[in-house]
Amino acid sequence: VQLQASGGGLVQAGGSLRLSCAASGRTFTSYCVGWFRQPPGKEREFVAYISSTTGSTYYAASVRGRATISRDNAKNTVILQMNSLKPEDTAVYYCAAGPRPATIVRIYEYWGQGTLVTVSS
Repeated sequence: VQLQASGGGLVQAGGSLRLSCAASGRTFTSYCVGWFRQPPGKEREFVAYISSTTGSTYYAASVRGRATISRDNAKNTVILQMNSLKPEDTAVYYCAAGPRPATIVRIYEYWGQGTLVTVSS
């Protein structure tokens, strides 16, 4: 599975961004897809995931209520909609695919290249 994240950019606090994760590979639908982020100088952290079968979702507490993850298996795409952005959301955002729902980086086998989100105050 090859993943490509896009949609990052510079946005003012309170604004919104729509991050996309485009996947190639016929087995994409069998993978859970997660979004992670890595703030400057910090470790990569979990943001959200969406499961492969039921489409169940789970969010980190830091983004819950402000983020929505969705997937379109017909288009091999996963979307992360981020609203009410805060300066602390500034990070490189990565999408990843793994065999099961998880919040742990090492569970995910395939990673996109990352897209930078910068939120100005």
